[in-house]
Amino acid sequence: MEFFRIRKDIPFMRHALVFNVISVVTFLLAVFFLATRGLHLSVEFTGGTLIEVNYAQAADLEKIRGALGKAGYTDLAVQNFGTSRDVMIRLPLKEEQNTAKIGEAVMSALHAEAPGAELRRVEFVGPQVGKELAENGALALFLVIVGIVIYLAFRFEWRFSVSAIIANLHDVIIILGFFAFFQWEFSLSVLAATLAVLGYSVNESVVVFDRVRETFRKVRGMTTPQVLDHAITGTISRTIITHGSTQVMVLSMLIFGGETLHYFAMALTIGICFGIYSSVLVASPLVMWLGVSREQFVKPKKQVENANEDGAVV
Repeated sequence: MEFFRIRKDIPFMRHALVFNVISVVTFLLAVFFLATRGLHLSVEFTGGTLIEVNYAQAADLEKIRGALGKAGYTDLAVQNFGTSRDVMIRLPLKEEQNTAKIGEAVMSALHAEAPGAELRRVEFVGPQVGKELAENGALALFLVIVGIVIYLAFRFEWRFSVSAIIANLHDVIIILGFFAFFQWEFSLSVLAATLAVLGYSVNESVVVFDRVRETFRKVRGMTTPQVLDHAITGTISRTIITHGSTQVMVLSMLIFGGETLHYFAMALTIGICFGIYSSVLVASPLVMWLGVSREQFVKPKKQVENANEDGAVV
């Protein structure tokens, strides 16, 4: 399916060096912010207390935050949970807090400043549980990367595999860099979005590389940059359709999903935008610089022994 078709190939590879310099600078900035500022991990990773309360009418989240702030609670998260009447309160782990009585203290603060709350449940996430979640999340990310490497190694020639992996890791690091720079909360849902971006980005790389391989096999007389330009230009319509439709859905979550889905949708938005960039303007130049050529995809004709120049046996 195509909305349009571009007849003349766009010379992307002519500006490959500029695109990759931009990519390297962005990547290094992301690494710098991760190293200096770190991620603002949520309660799931650091440990803390989760409190769910219910109101008879739509809850005023700002009023609830103000009530808890006056009671001395800091660095907390208050968001709707399910409906506008259900509220999830996340409090970070503090040594001086009595976890057995923290639910009562929170309800007292709410009754004083934001009355009408009914306590539904109180759950404590210990630091050991948070550590295990962080380790399991990192392991999940590592296994996804290994799985993609194995898939690409079987699917393509090694130059394509290396380029795709570098491009995909580029996307992941930049997402983490954004969360480190703005100190957005990094939760399990954001980790899930990061894993989804990995799969989404590698899919785009595979589509472009499939077209590159097909062009090498079918078209003669084109240089490697021309083949890459032709492949990218030929998939632009598909890229706009798939990424555009996905981004519409993600933007709806970002705008209307509330605080619960905000950072999940934000991670997906960043990943989709940079996924397009990396698949087209990072992975493809890397393939070119690694020396991909037509000879790697077209097997030379075997010369029959005792045959003349026309191929006839003598």
